[in-house]
This record gives sequence, structure tokens and C-alpha cells, in this order.
Amino acid sequence: MKIVVLTGAGISAESGLGTFRDQDGLWTKYDLEEVATPEGFARNPALVHEFYNARRANCLESLPNAAHEALAKLERSTQHELTIVTQNVDNLHERAGAAQVIHMHGELMRGLCAACDARWDAPATMQPDDPCPSCAAPATRPDVVWFGEIPYHMDRIAAVVSAADLFVAIGTSAEVYPAAGLVELAQGETLELNLEPSARTNAFDARRFGPATEIVPAWVAELTG
Repeated sequence: MKIVVLTGAGISAESGLGTFRDQDGLWTKYDLEEVATPEGFARNPALVHEFYNARRANCLESLPNAAHEALAKLERSTQHELTIVTQNVDNLHERAGAAQVIHMHGELMRGLCAACDARWDAPATMQPDDPCPSCAAPATRPDVVWFGEIPYHMDRIAAVVSAADLFVAIGTSAEVYPAAGLVELAQGETLELNLEPSARTNAFDARRFGPATEIVPAWVAELTG
């Protein structure tokens, strides 16, 4: 089968990476309008870099969990063709061994030049006056999609989802668009794997609930034998 898996923050939560909906996580210490919007970055780039430096450190301290590892195992399987589309900016899929990963919201471990659009592997700590490695302009920012910006690779994502025999959403609340609407593009079977029903759970043909580290490996075991 051609399988497309959409992953959200729920798949990384058990690795210690929180979401902006968590009650006591990193996001609660900051105003989203100030650290996750282009306007916030324009007002105070130092604060934005401080926030993403903390997120980057959190990511580097975290390890892939059993759900990430199960998807990497599925990708290595010769029985199916897997593409992972992730809303997450962490690199836990890649660190688990997955190669076919499309980051629709960018990558925390990459830098972007607001002046020339160059991209590069980000250092652990970024500062507002860091020169771009390509054009030397002091206009560097994290290569992540902020609120109000257009997600990356949407044409490619729409194409792989509509061509899939099976579309699976894992660990996503289905409250952020356009990711929440991808199930509507699916022409094949659809499955939700989640801790609890998402806002779009009734749009899926089937659903299973529980911790990602339990239900994802179980589902992959069924597919791979």
C-alpha cells in the first residue's frame, strides 16, 4: 500500500516535547503573539530567538520514542510505501531513522534568512545579529512556519495524500488548518490514531485511541507482520 501518515504534537509528547496547549509547558511562559508570529519577530527578535533556543535545547535533550521508531520500521519495510507528513518542527522522526519526512511547518534545527531565503543547519543558539551564511545580512530566523504564514510543501502534500491507499493521522488535535483538512483530500481509507478523539474524528473511517507509544507500534506490527 501507499501510506501517508500525518503526525502532530501528540507523537512527540511522550518524548518530553510539549505543545502550546499544555498547561505547564514551555509555551505557557511566553505570549504566542510575541514569539510565534512575523509581527512578534519584527518587534522583538531577541525574545523570539530566546524562545526557539529553549525549544531547540529541549529537542536536543529529547529522544525518539516507540512511536517514532515504529514508523521508521514501517518505512524500512518492503511491504508498503510510506510518506510521513509532520506538523512537528522537531527532528525525532529523522533521528529514529525515517527518511521520507515532509515538514509542513518547517524545522527547528534549521535557520532561514529573511533577506535572501537561504537555509542552513542551525546552531544550538541563534542571535538576532547572526549573519546569514549566504548573504551576510543580520536577518536570520528559525526556519519554522509561524501563525499567519503559509505552510511549506502544500502542493506536494496534497498530491501524496490524494494518491494514498491509506491516510493515517497520529497525535494531532485537528484544530490547525490546513493540516486538519487533509483527511478531506484522502481518496483511500482513513484512520485516526490518537490519545483521544480529535476535532475531526468523525471524518475518519476508523479510529483507535491510546498513548502513541502503544497504539502506533501495535498498528505497525499488524501491517508488517
